[in-house]
Amino acid sequence: MFRGLSAFPLTPTGEHGIDTAAYTALVARLAAAGVDSIGALGSTGGYAYLTREQRAHTARAAVEAADGVPVVVGIGALRTSHVLELAEDAQKAGASGVLLAPMTYQPLTEDEVFGLYEDVTRELSVPLCVYDNPGTTHVRFTDELHGRIAQLPNIGSIKIPGVPEDPRGAERRVDALRALIPGTVTIGVSGDWTAARGLNAGCDAWYSVLGGTFPRTALALTRAARDGRAGEAAELSAGLEPLWALFRRHGSLRVMSAAASHLGLTDEPNLPRPLRGLDGTARREVVAALDALGLTS
Repeated sequence: MFRGLSAFPLTPTGEHGIDTAAYTALVARLAAAGVDSIGALGSTGGYAYLTREQRAHTARAAVEAADGVPVVVGIGALRTSHVLELAEDAQKAGASGVLLAPMTYQPLTEDEVFGLYEDVTRELSVPLCVYDNPGTTHVRFTDELHGRIAQLPNIGSIKIPGVPEDPRGAERRVDALRALIPGTVTIGVSGDWTAARGLNAGCDAWYSVLGGTFPRTALALTRAARDGRAGEAAELSAGLEPLWALFRRHGSLRVMSAAASHLGLTDEPNLPRPLRGLDGTARREVVAALDALGLTS
């Protein structure tokens, strides 16, 4: 399950709640495209802004709309007790796995981060993906900490940030981590503009923001890399640089929010306050990039 393309869709959310019809259509679209798994309630899915009830509802809707495609549900929260409740809800919904980022307000020590995963994995009956996302959580995993956590039961994958630009450096990054974890634990890359480098360097999966709205484009890149066509994967990624540049400038969530509404996949607003969509100038930049890349048809 934690291999290939894992596509992370938006959870279209306004001040009156989640647009369930739009969300289930997004998930069904991913399943029809043939993605390897669907990441519900990841950072692109706005999990941190939703109530427990909304998250449970979203998990159920995702599993139903996925029509048999494995669904990995985000369960991150500030308190361990809340994470355990969310894990229970995800498992009751039929999730094939869960995704856990160590959310924090007070800085966490390495022992506290390890303790979170120790407490949660003890209660799980499905595999867990460790979500290493320092840009949002401000928790910085060392490889040694990853190695400790990976020995726990039910750890299935590690979602790492973007890899170095140099291909040899990317390989060294992946190899160094792989040397510290069991062979049963996969490594997945995020930071979409580094995905080709990560996959070419030996990552097993791409945890993809792009794939949540443009699954066929992301699948083409993933399949090229996984089939050993490293040059083709790199070329496909380079061709997407207009979009990657917007991701880096505005944040991938806001860019995908604008893209989804432009394509008619969601209404506006589709982000929960205090998040706001892009302004008119930035939105025109997104539309121009999509047109240039042939992603509006």
